[in-house]
Amino acid sequence: MKIEIVPVARDEKEILRNLMEKYDYEMSQYSGDDVNKLGLYGFDYFDNFWQEGAKRWAFFIKADDKLAGFAMFISDYFYLKNKKSDYMMNDFFVMYKYRGLGVGKFAVNYLFNKFKGAWQVNTVDKNITSVKFLTNVIGNHTDGKYELLPNDELGEDCRVFYFRMI
Repeated sequence: MKIEIVPVARDEKEILRNLMEKYDYEMSQYSGDDVNKLGLYGFDYFDNFWQEGAKRWAFFIKADDKLAGFAMFISDYFYLKNKKSDYMMNDFFVMYKYRGLGVGKFAVNYLFNKFKGAWQVNTVDKNITSVKFLTNVIGNHTDGKYELLPNDELGEDCRVFYFRMI
């Protein structure tokens, strides 16, 4: 399987917005979020990813030239205020069809290798699959040199993986 990580161009942002609705629907089982009056979840800071000078990145994850998911991370806001950080990944999604095939692992490792520095990766404790996936991938990628800390901002049911890629 050919896996690619491709930056989301400005003219492709509606494609990403559509994928984010699927992600938000899946995450609503943990967050309890409701849809708005239009039947959508929406994302308040979505357009910020394409503003001039934005410290935000959005990537499509493709498998055999088909959309398989996305990764979005930022460097202008962090949940752990007491940890010097360069990047925070808060939104990462691989569609069910591509899970368990190494697609997510490839994507995360690619991004950690491409963007060196101190990372925060947010997860929700109730999302056991995500916690296991991130523990495995981050643990392997860092040789177990990471911290799993309570999320200072979102509360006790969320955790943040903190580690440094050099």
